[in-house]
Amino acid sequence: MGDTRITGEVIGIDLGTTFSCVAVARKGHGIEIIANDQGNRTTPSYVAFSAATASSERFIGEAAKNQATLNPRRAIFDAKRLIGKKFDDPEVQKDVKYLPYPVVERDGKPCVQLEVNGELVSFTPEEISAMVLWKMKETAESYLGKQVTNAVVTVPAYFNDSQRQATKDAGTIAGLNVLRIINEPTAGALAYGVNQDPNTKRNILVYDLGGGTFDVSVLEIDSGIFQVLATGGDTHLGGGDFNQRVMEHFVPLIKKRYNKDVSDHPKALGKLRRECERAKRVLSIQTETRVEIDSLMDGTDLSEPLTRAKFEDLNLDLFERTMRVVRSTLKDAKMEEKHKIDEIVLVGGSTRIPMVREMLKKEFDGKEPSKGINPDEAVAYGAAILGANLTTDQVGVGGVILLDVTPLSLGVRLVGDLMSVVVPRNTPIPTKKSSVYITVKDQQSIIY
Repeated sequence: MGDTRITGEVIGIDLGTTFSCVAVARKGHGIEIIANDQGNRTTPSYVAFSAATASSERFIGEAAKNQATLNPRRAIFDAKRLIGKKFDDPEVQKDVKYLPYPVVERDGKPCVQLEVNGELVSFTPEEISAMVLWKMKETAESYLGKQVTNAVVTVPAYFNDSQRQATKDAGTIAGLNVLRIINEPTAGALAYGVNQDPNTKRNILVYDLGGGTFDVSVLEIDSGIFQVLATGGDTHLGGGDFNQRVMEHFVPLIKKRYNKDVSDHPKALGKLRRECERAKRVLSIQTETRVEIDSLMDGTDLSEPLTRAKFEDLNLDLFERTMRVVRSTLKDAKMEEKHKIDEIVLVGGSTRIPMVREMLKKEFDGKEPSKGINPDEAVAYGAAILGANLTTDQVGVGGVILLDVTPLSLGVRLVGDLMSVVVPRNTPIPTKKSSVYITVKDQQSIIY
């Protein structure tokens, strides 16, 4: 069989809920994280449009995030939470209540509706994600000095098939040839394992807590073979939820203390959301901060203390949810004896929260999580490693073999909306399974 690999660079893109990152493997340089035009190695996953005039301008990244407080109904974020889902999905309906921009139904799917150049225009989550991917593509092309079309794009391990396909569609819209979709914790494991001793067999647990999604994977690394033993997760849990809890704490407090109701004031909520995010980051390195906003609403200034203890109390049930997923994934991997896990690898910016690290340390009887990789960049780094293995260019990245599992059970729907599982979750892939079913209606030609 001939070599099916391609020529030229293959970029690795971490398409995140709140921030995205791009990396590339180059001959003589190894893996490089590419900084954007602002000099930052991560780019906010924001898209915004200026005032609805004939000269309406589109912003992506930092410029779009800056628009969010000035023009909250025209700055789009968290599109990843809507991608590949149906409008009547309970999680979508919950999100729509908190998003400052209008979300409407189109063909059963959620779409963002904005006024652009004097006309109402709706964008699918795939189109918004495509704009972010285009920005990452442009960032890579500017750095490399040539056109780039091939990419490896990451998705949460617990994304279902429609969410994965929608992500690939977003890549196509952005002008990218998406060679592979790789699970984020697996990419994080690649980033960790590529520089380890290849002759040492290790079992690692990847704890990936990002801005909007959470994944856990248990892998065995041995002689360049990365075998996923089990994976678990929650596609609706991350830093954005922690910010929301802090906001929900301050909204009634502001009403009581300042006699101002910001709940129906998008611009004030935008300011509060940004300040709560900043406070969360500060509380990762110090025990107390102040939430301060000049002219929050009608000239009223906000200045209130927020302690790390209060932040942890507001989000304790969310942190505990992640631990339940950890225990479930260890059980699926047959690793209940926690001493079998040689290393805990942290991926995603939210793993900087001290409470998260303390809970993990306690769960694993005092074992310290690894600090050897940058949690913000590890996923893009791992995607670039896989990209390097898909190209014929010799870029100095050793060959790796990925053996993944299917994160969700696959099956068919029976009468009464019951599911008959054909391929159980955490089955190694590729796999082939068969099952016999009997039709319930005459002339029935399909099953779901």
